Amino acid sequence: MMKADTFCRRGLGLFLLGVLLGLPLTTIGQQANLSARYEKREAQIPMRDGVKLHVSIYSPRDRSQTYPIMLNRTPYSCQPYGEDKYPNRIGPSTIMENEGYIFVKCDVRGRWNSEGTYDNMRPHVPHSEGISESSDTYDTIEWLLANVPNNNGRVGISGISYPGFYSAAALPEHHPALVAASPQAPIGDFFFDDFHHQGAFLLSYFVATATFGYQHDGPTTQSWYTSPRPLSEDAWTFYRSIQPLSNASQYYGEDNFFWQQIINHPNYDEFWQRRSIVPHLKNVRTNVMTVGGFFDAEDLYGPLNIYQSLEKNSPGTHNTLVMGPWGHGDWARPSPVQVVGNMPFGRNIAADYQREVEAPFFRKFLKGQGEAPAFEAKIFDTGSRRWHEFNEWPPAAAVDSYLYLAPQRKLKLDDPQINDPTFVEFVSNPDDPVPYRDRPNIRLQFTPRQYMTDDQSFATKRPDVLGFETEVLSEPVTICGDLLAELFISTDQTDADWVVKLIDVFPDDHPQLEGTPENVRLAGYQMMVRSEVFRSRWRKSLEHPEPLVPGEVTQVNVPLQDIMHTFKPGHRIMVHVQSTWFPLIDLNPQKYVPNIYKAEVSDYVTATHRVHFGPNQQSRIKVRRLQ
Repeated sequence: MMKADTFCRRGLGLFLLGVLLGLPLTTIGQQANLSARYEKREAQIPMRDGVKLHVSIYSPRDRSQTYPIMLNRTPYSCQPYGEDKYPNRIGPSTIMENEGYIFVKCDVRGRWNSEGTYDNMRPHVPHSEGISESSDTYDTIEWLLANVPNNNGRVGISGISYPGFYSAAALPEHHPALVAASPQAPIGDFFFDDFHHQGAFLLSYFVATATFGYQHDGPTTQSWYTSPRPLSEDAWTFYRSIQPLSNASQYYGEDNFFWQQIINHPNYDEFWQRRSIVPHLKNVRTNVMTVGGFFDAEDLYGPLNIYQSLEKNSPGTHNTLVMGPWGHGDWARPSPVQVVGNMPFGRNIAADYQREVEAPFFRKFLKGQGEAPAFEAKIFDTGSRRWHEFNEWPPAAAVDSYLYLAPQRKLKLDDPQINDPTFVEFVSNPDDPVPYRDRPNIRLQFTPRQYMTDDQSFATKRPDVLGFETEVLSEPVTICGDLLAELFISTDQTDADWVVKLIDVFPDDHPQLEGTPENVRLAGYQMMVRSEVFRSRWRKSLEHPEPLVPGEVTQVNVPLQDIMHTFKPGHRIMVHVQSTWFPLIDLNPQKYVPNIYKAEVSDYVTATHRVHFGPNQQSRIKVRRLQ
């Protein structure tokens, strides 16, 4: 065992080197601390087909005991490369780093310092039929167990976002030593996560297509792709310049394989279906804790549907779900007050999760110490701002209910019993789309996140946004679980997008909360709780689109992801219905074309859309209410 003074000398040397290189003192200190406690080793691991994957292995210098292996597989690089170079962090949290694990980070096939060809969301196939992320994980674990000293024979895997997908993809036919897995903000299906929302393209992901769209020539420690340089730094101007998306060829050509896949597979065909990991989570026999954020603008479909798939198809496994008041990966970035956009939710929420939930989960199943969290679902109520624990999700006590859209822009908790068919209408002009944020707040950035809790007052004022609102609530209304907007619509054109937003309208005397930005007033704030888009063309089938018949009333269902939110007494519930959401979502031409990615300027037309109420055509939002 290395002596304590050797620990100090090693850490001091790294600290002084960082000072010479001009690194921030906090970064230098973190790296020096890890160097003092962990020995780094790099290796190339052969897979069953001969392709070698790069791993960086961080083993505790204290050899007086054995340690479990914590694996993280990533397309984003194991940087920094070199056995004398350390990152700021090697584990899910400093708590776990202090407790001691063998942390391993792996460049996945075809990325960075690993060999092979890259495939976005590589389809799962049984191990006997070829390679997959599951087989690569299996082979990696097999090698680590045989070649890394002082391991205790148990392996865990975790990761956030794309590494969350790789954590979930390890579960089908998983290695028997893989006893704990935590997919966090995992991509579940690329037609619903990240690059798409219900198949509609997220313009904010356009620049990210460079990151995933170019193959490298072989193992490398340097970036081989470059993102496009926008013609304008103004987000509105730039995204307008690539509408219609047929204009995007100026940035991506045939050499970007992922962009070609996106534009040539506009529907949920076999190409996208095979890339969903959700249907393959069958007969899993490891312990799983899936983590997500209710305000994750990128990967909200993934955690909820991965949990549900495991619940349905692997009933014998330890399957838990944690959903907090977080944006993408916020639980890994502790802050004194958790704030998403303008909305604060309380103190030390991420730190408490790391200490009371994440660390005990891995400690129990990888070290055999303590107890695993007793809940099946730990869910944060984003209205009352407190945690709840349930034996299942959605909770059994929640009952089906509806929010009814009604004339005079009313929203009713009870069936309004409208006897005569009626409607409200609005004009949707693709040359003047509804912004997803108040225009001054729209910046040119990858994956905007703040909008998930934005004040919707700016949209409520627009004539092309239908706002339906309840009376002031006299008692709390708690909605939990998934939502489904059942809209009866008609249009004078042949296609339309339907954007539905559920909003909490604060009273005019609502006090400020700790952590509220200085320039934000919560009095009268219209907080977006949940939102989603759906294209009419897929109302019958995501795989086989159909145009609308002008003037014909038809039903379009808009699935919205889960929430848990209490609308307090004194508040109102509001629902928005609109048809554009720019530049978050690409514009629908509103004249049906087989492939929107190849639409021409002349295809984009102004349309008059109607939302209907009355017998057999009552538009409403199906919810679950917790009494």
